[in-house]
Amino acid sequence: MELTIEKMIYGGDGLARLPSSSPSERSRAVFVPYVLPGERVEAAIIEERPGFARARPHEILKASPHRTQPPCPYFGSCGGCHYQHANYDEQRRLKAEILRETLRRTSKFELPVELQVHSSPPFGYRNRTRFHIETKPEFVIGYFRHGSHDLLPVRECPISSPLINQVLTQLWTLGSERKVPAEVAEVELFANAEDDRLLIELYLRTEVAGGERLTAFAGELAKRAPHVAGIVGFCPVAQRTRRSRNSKAQVTENWDSNSRAVVLFGDTGIRYTVDNDSYCVSAGAFFQTNRFLASLLVQVACGERRGSTALDLYSGVGLFTVPLARRFERVIAVESSPISVGDLKANVPANVKVSAQSAQAYLAGAVGRLKPDVIVADPPRAGLGPRVCESIAKLRPRELVYVSCDPATLARDLKQLTDSGLKIVETHLFDLFPQTFHIETCAVLRS
Repeated sequence: MELTIEKMIYGGDGLARLPSSSPSERSRAVFVPYVLPGERVEAAIIEERPGFARARPHEILKASPHRTQPPCPYFGSCGGCHYQHANYDEQRRLKAEILRETLRRTSKFELPVELQVHSSPPFGYRNRTRFHIETKPEFVIGYFRHGSHDLLPVRECPISSPLINQVLTQLWTLGSERKVPAEVAEVELFANAEDDRLLIELYLRTEVAGGERLTAFAGELAKRAPHVAGIVGFCPVAQRTRRSRNSKAQVTENWDSNSRAVVLFGDTGIRYTVDNDSYCVSAGAFFQTNRFLASLLVQVACGERRGSTALDLYSGVGLFTVPLARRFERVIAVESSPISVGDLKANVPANVKVSAQSAQAYLAGAVGRLKPDVIVADPPRAGLGPRVCESIAKLRPRELVYVSCDPATLARDLKQLTDSGLKIVETHLFDLFPQTFHIETCAVLRS
């Protein structure tokens, strides 16, 4: 069937509509990947659900002037990138438009100030990349195919750093020599800011790490990739069953902050430099993924703000905490991940108090006894949530800097925060993930 793409939506798909069969029926939404606004495509429906359908494009009948040739040979098969078929200027424009519309649709919310867009080099920007591994019937390392849990062999990843790609090549070589143990389910490669040192995290299929084969593999990998600072294995805490689109049940592993870590080679962490600050980042700890924009993100979030007390919520290893500590008499850093808390304590100066608990739990006891000048919050995809927003409003900070990685939860939270009396004075879109649909936003609010 022929479809005309109206616009792009958050998630990477284009929106088209199927005509209704009668005047009383609404047209049905169709979501189509790898298209651009204004294009006409020949597509086939691959999934139907109440109210919408999904389609796969077969031919571009009328191409957008912003369409370009994807540089990655896996684009369209790999599920990692969504926008390589659009030139980078169009990608930025689309993300700004999607952010505004998500705010408008989710919370009837219009940005009252100009949206400042900060660009990244479009390729080679990732400092952290995670690959899936299979060793039988033959060795394969790569990403899941688009819309499935089927593994696509990948020998290069253009959005990842050069060092990550070098180590990927070595993994393929070791795999072809049958030296990658069957226990290894996934591997995550984390490179430092200079892209000259790298930490490897192995996510294992077994609850017991170690053994001669696994230790020998780690040693051989470190020998062939001399930039490796350390290799750490993580044992699963549970197993679960997932079902791919071909309906075949697959048993998978689950790793979280309670997963047992075993050092297989070298160090347990790596030093990461942002501006003049050096951070210890251990295996399993979160850190910003774009190696080019971390410095600018810190500058916007911390700026030249000064005062008596700053509160850093979801502080991780202290990316914002450390620069805030130079500008405020005291900083309270709140983080719940045990791995990140360990790094946080090692990274911060003496005027920082670390609170190892969730933001919601900390704020429940802070209302009425704390008056922060500034709150910086960088929550996970779930956002702040109603209770944290309510507590922040009661604290009445002079400024709130909200760093968000999900437009929908940002829209929900901004509506509640502005209804409580806070006013948006700055909005920034950081394109931390070019070629993908992901959007990072920084909003500054004042009382």
